[in-house]
Amino acid sequence: MQKALELMQLLPEKFRARAERLLETVMTLGEVKSVSALGSMLPSVGRGLVLRLGRKQQATEMLSGHTAHFDWQYKSDFPEMRELYSRAKQNQWDSETTLDWSTDVDPMNPEVPILHKDFIALDGLPVKLDAAEERRLLHSVASWMLSQFLHGEQGALYAAAQVTESVRWMDGKLYGATQVMDEGRHVETFHRYLESKLNKIYTVNDNLFVIIDALISDPRWDLKFLGMQIMVEGLALGAFGALYRMTEEPLLKELLRYVIQDEARHVHYGVLALREHITKELSDKERREREDWAFEVALLMRNRFLAHEVYEEWFQGMMSRFAWNKLVTQSRGMREFRDVMFRRLIPNLREIGLLSPRIQGYYEKAGLMAFAGGADATHLSAETIMHDLDSTPGLTAAA
Repeated sequence: MQKALELMQLLPEKFRARAERLLETVMTLGEVKSVSALGSMLPSVGRGLVLRLGRKQQATEMLSGHTAHFDWQYKSDFPEMRELYSRAKQNQWDSETTLDWSTDVDPMNPEVPILHKDFIALDGLPVKLDAAEERRLLHSVASWMLSQFLHGEQGALYAAAQVTESVRWMDGKLYGATQVMDEGRHVETFHRYLESKLNKIYTVNDNLFVIIDALISDPRWDLKFLGMQIMVEGLALGAFGALYRMTEEPLLKELLRYVIQDEARHVHYGVLALREHITKELSDKERREREDWAFEVALLMRNRFLAHEVYEEWFQGMMSRFAWNKLVTQSRGMREFRDVMFRRLIPNLREIGLLSPRIQGYYEKAGLMAFAGGADATHLSAETIMHDLDSTPGLTAAA
């Protein structure tokens, strides 16, 4: 590995950047423990990490072969989901009227930071930035992060529509319809904030593209549920919560408050739908396949927050991609992001039966088992989550 990195430094910049991306892709694939998980995700890896279709095209076609399940009896068949559906109807909100879009947002204002300077390890950069450049970089990082939220919400919108078609319970279909509405509202809201307040939108991250492509194109309804409701939505709930605690920008903070309350219901829905299905209806082989798949997606999601698009804009040619990865991984803000995200995810995997002793060693090696003892989504209401966020201090300028 070290020898390969040394040889890369001898290449011209254009070729070195390509070689580093290729080596990183090979390393990512080399971490995959399950042959079946690798096989199911390989086409998406090719489209996302090798062909980089998310960057090369303004729009992407993804084929999906799932089955739409019709229920002609329309009977209430899942009381907990019916209750969730009732709450979802009562808690709908309109970003046009709920949020104060007249709020002045200045990403360069040090008095109202979107992200604090301690979020990323600025002293590890290859050049010394002055105060204005630091604020510009943090503006880029915040725009990148919210752009990935936007792209992830678009993926969630389509996946929620597919799940609504394919889920077996009528109460699940009714609740799923409210989630489709939620996701459409989130896409609208994040896009408006990025376009009108930050004036900067980044392309979809390659790792995120792989996950979305794999979910949308897989025909298995429960894998769509697992990937979107548990993995993507669970990690998003943690990411939104971490940013909520870190930011001091009032419009963004209020926006995230409403989105977090929606996401809490979405993850709860996923746990309800999959808990009985995975533990009682799947064979041991099918359960192992989903367990392995969830672990590989967890690693991809962890690698998603390395902000390579910011690196390519600011520091490519000044430092290697791997030096940037190390800097971002060790930055205090990114560490907090990962901690909060996986604190939300791992207990849900445990609750639905995808954290067997067999797979725990892999999570332990990845440093993720520390979160296994937390509360799952069925024991975390939106009110509880917001109370915890409001009462727990996040990363501040004085930290």
